Amino acid sequence: MNRRHFLKRSSSGILLLGTMGFPTQLFAGDSVIKLTILHTNDVHSRIDPFPMDGGKYQGLGGAAKRAALLKKIRAEEENVLLFDCGDMLQGTPYFNFYEGKLEFELMNEMRYDATTIGNHDFDAGIETLGRHLGNTNFVTLNTNYGLDNTPLNNKVQAYKVFEKAGLKIGVLGVGIELDGLVPAKLYGETQYSEPIQSANKTASILKKELKCDLVVCLSHLGYKYETNKVSDYVLAKQSQNIDVILGGHTHTFMEQPDIVQNKDGEEVLINQVGWAGIRLGRLDYYFVRGRKGKSHKKVQSESLEIH
Repeated sequence: MNRRHFLKRSSSGILLLGTMGFPTQLFAGDSVIKLTILHTNDVHSRIDPFPMDGGKYQGLGGAAKRAALLKKIRAEEENVLLFDCGDMLQGTPYFNFYEGKLEFELMNEMRYDATTIGNHDFDAGIETLGRHLGNTNFVTLNTNYGLDNTPLNNKVQAYKVFEKAGLKIGVLGVGIELDGLVPAKLYGETQYSEPIQSANKTASILKKELKCDLVVCLSHLGYKYETNKVSDYVLAKQSQNIDVILGGHTHTFMEQPDIVQNKDGEEVLINQVGWAGIRLGRLDYYFVRGRKGKSHKKVQSESLEIH
């Protein structure tokens, strides 16, 4: 089952458009570049689909079906980026047996571009995680963990800039506080820093110094809490220079992205697609280069159920 939501970004904010089609006539005479961002979170070693046992998620998910869907989208779209928001590991016997090796190999095969670190990705220990990250074809991003004295040193970076059709897409990652959530022996000498300040500092580099057209934050903070605990929602409200937050950790099935105003009154899109690879998130950005040199963005959001 596909759920489609259409959003247009202009100088007056974001306008919900409906589902009758994309009004391309709005951009007549302008140059339009389409960028497709795909994302997952909290796959938790779910390699096979859920069994046909009458359960809530029976038949859904599975690495093979996700790979087939990714192949189909890439055949249809020219500019595609694929991200994961952490907790790739832990949850099935595949992790108990392979300790993450299989999960990362499958992500290589699916051609992920970037991921961030979730708390459960430390469950086989930081040494094992570091060994796996040394064999990936994608980049792992985190800007608020100090990793200098750990096996993840030089295997995780604060940000990455991807170039697609002349666009510069800046991507950063933030992670949840590990103390009290993960046994200390598993994350070793990893040092946690407050994620909002870290994310804003990195986003400023991406937007102002590197002139990125879009800044994406891959987060494993969780969507929203009843307390003041830092979350994607809190981060969005206190952020600067971040356009979209793709999240994980709380296993939130969002039917449509949330839109939050940041410190500067600009709108930040937040999205998360549940857990276990049941859904693939999709954001289609349309960058419009007007004849007067102005740039506008429209984004179409879709949550694709994998069955």
